[in-house]
Amino acid sequence: MTSSILLTGGTGTLGRLVLPLLHDAGCDVRVLSRHGRAPCNGVEYVSGDLLKGEGIEPAVDGAEIILHLAGSAKGDTEATDNLARAASRARVRHLVYISVIGADRIPLSWFGSKLGAERAVADSGLPWTTLRAAQFHDLALKTVQAMAKLPVIPVPGGMRIQPVDARDVAARLVMLTLDKPAGLVPDLAGPKVYGMAELSRGYLWVRGKRRLMMPVRMPGKVGRAYRAGENLSLEGATTGKRTWEDFLTERLR
Repeated sequence: MTSSILLTGGTGTLGRLVLPLLHDAGCDVRVLSRHGRAPCNGVEYVSGDLLKGEGIEPAVDGAEIILHLAGSAKGDTEATDNLARAASRARVRHLVYISVIGADRIPLSWFGSKLGAERAVADSGLPWTTLRAAQFHDLALKTVQAMAKLPVIPVPGGMRIQPVDARDVAARLVMLTLDKPAGLVPDLAGPKVYGMAELSRGYLWVRGKRRLMMPVRMPGKVGRAYRAGENLSLEGATTGKRTWEDFLTERLR
């Protein structure tokens, strides 16, 4: 059966991977972004601003499913609440959201905003699915690239992450989107846990560079949360296939 899907964030890192998978599955896809464009490859593009509440009603009109990937450093809760209210009025039959592992445990405003967005989805009155994923390899790469420009790389002591490949997240999201609403599903994390020094060494090795590293202590509640592994999902999580090493080899060589 053909499904009519509204995709937010369709022009971002994850959205660009999700879009062709939905197309290959035979879905009719409409992409909501701040700047609309002409239809391309059977995909309709409409303009709107989730945070300002502009253009949402016509975007959701006729959509059976909404896959909400759009996010920003600020305002995720408000933007998702605006979308969820419009989706409820349109009687969308499945609202799908991508969140982050540790949304309910890491005391940083971005994580809190994602948790607020999760609640907006769950409280929408619609059938829903939320997937919490680990940080993408792409974000880890930007971090270590920036650090490698310094003469000495600071390494937060005790901080570990489980970076996941965006392609693994895209494939999982499409599967969940086309399945029955399932509420909060098992987290999706990468196949390996790394210390920050390991991530930097892997990057430096592929680039043929050397840098000194200096341990630093992350202070306060945030530091304690990361040292306690609150950003990790070590039990019961679904794991992606591609490792950090696989990603670096493919992206940088």
